[in-house]
Amino acid sequence: VEWVANYGICVVFFLYGLTLAPEKMRAGLAKWRVHIAVQLATFALFPVVVLAALFLTRAWVPEEVQPGFFYLAALPSTVSSSVAMTSLARGNVPVAIFNATLSAFLGVFLTPVLMAWYMKSTGQSLPLSSVIVKIVLLVLLPTALGQIAHRWLAAWAARNGPWLKLCDRAVILAIVYTSFCASIREGIWSDHDISLVFMMVVASIALFFAIYELMKIPCRLMGLDREDTIACLFCASKKSLATGVPLSKVMFGATPMLGLIIAPLMIFHFFQLVIVSVIANRFARDDATAAKAA
Repeated sequence: VEWVANYGICVVFFLYGLTLAPEKMRAGLAKWRVHIAVQLATFALFPVVVLAALFLTRAWVPEEVQPGFFYLAALPSTVSSSVAMTSLARGNVPVAIFNATLSAFLGVFLTPVLMAWYMKSTGQSLPLSSVIVKIVLLVLLPTALGQIAHRWLAAWAARNGPWLKLCDRAVILAIVYTSFCASIREGIWSDHDISLVFMMVVASIALFFAIYELMKIPCRLMGLDREDTIACLFCASKKSLATGVPLSKVMFGATPMLGLIIAPLMIFHFFQLVIVSVIANRFARDDATAAKAA
């Protein structure tokens, strides 16, 4: 399991590059106002909201958990669920594909930079230069090779999509498993009880709704139509577990604290899927009712 967790990272990002269709990205290129709003929300609004929340609640949030919440805030948006939920809600799918994919590429550089700044500001350290080197070798290079292979293996990848997803999720599961094993073995969780998990749940739900409601403001100011608004709200309010877990292994290595760092991400990811699925179904029902009335 440790071998899969350490070396499977390359497989995850190779498969990401392999299954990424450039023509789908180009279809949503023209909606530049939506793209700017989503990327600013992902890499600026999220960190600012989390920093403000941590400042106001520092007496209740354990110090060792705070980097995990900022790491969550610094991550890119998720790709697959943003696209799927936007499609379910009858939103602009090409815009969702473009924004989620662009966010993933930007996150490779912006997430380590944001995290290095945060760690330095809190008196900790993150060797940014070595992290960037590892990201280039373990993330960018496999993704680029996957994009090159897409030209010849796209049809094969489409036929074997379920198996590729299973492989991808097996690596993520291995990383999560080994991270929590290490944290438990080192006694990281021994100073906490179930109240810590409850706090993470409440904070994750509150964070999601804070970003979701705040993003309605620029959507109204820009005069976005219904389809673009849905894509903007869904992409801007979500974070990627598929990118965050492998990237955390690259950035933080085998530290026992990794279990605490990825715990807020895991909880946020679960609740964002539950909440957005409810919202997407509501959008779909409203659209069906409007079409029937018309």
